[in-house]
Amino acid sequence: MARLAVTVTAALLAVIISAVSSPTTAATDNTAPPYANHTVGGAAGWFFNASSNTSAVNFSDWAATQSFFLGDYLIFKTSTALPVIQTYNATTYARCNADDDDGDETFVYDDGGDAASADALPAVILVPLTIEGDNYYFSSAGDDGFQCSRGMRFHIVVQHGRGLPASLSYPPPPPYTEPPPPGTTAPPGPETTAQQESFHNGGEKRGVGGWVTFLGSFLGALLLMVSL
Repeated sequence: MARLAVTVTAALLAVIISAVSSPTTAATDNTAPPYANHTVGGAAGWFFNASSNTSAVNFSDWAATQSFFLGDYLIFKTSTALPVIQTYNATTYARCNADDDDGDETFVYDDGGDAASADALPAVILVPLTIEGDNYYFSSAGDDGFQCSRGMRFHIVVQHGRGLPASLSYPPPPPYTEPPPPGTTAPPGPETTAQQESFHNGGEKRGVGGWVTFLGSFLGALLLMVSL
């Protein structure tokens, strides 16, 4: 499967940090809770115990203790062996399998590492909450959705809260392309759709192609430091 490289710029870093640390940005309801980071699973993180074949914690129980709003972030403290699937499709979630979902409701997040490698490294994956209502998350690791079926999944309901901050409301514009010289035919435009949607949604949209690297451990650490 092809991997689409995404460049993380200083401007993008500032935009993401402002989405969490500046709750007055594009706020539509000042009585709603401020934007927040939610560390998935708490101190246990997003891990699977291969010895007992169980998830590190009951992630559904963890989710039940939280309140989620547009503009919040999920922080997955995990490893490069555990990509995260986000979907708005209840059937995909129930099947623990995104392979047959070629629509626009399912996204794949990883930190750029090799999920198949035996040498998994620590990773932090950031997932913005940009769609109100039902959001589903599960692990794609293991054969036939094994880890998902053994507890590596959870469902949340995202409330409106303050609404999306401006930084998450719109995908960024396409990159500038130098116009062709006079008298020549313009080449096909750059294939920007997947990358634009990666920045806006945070992951690779199924049906667009390629796994998309979203930030990674360094950016995750910076975001956590700013929001604490």
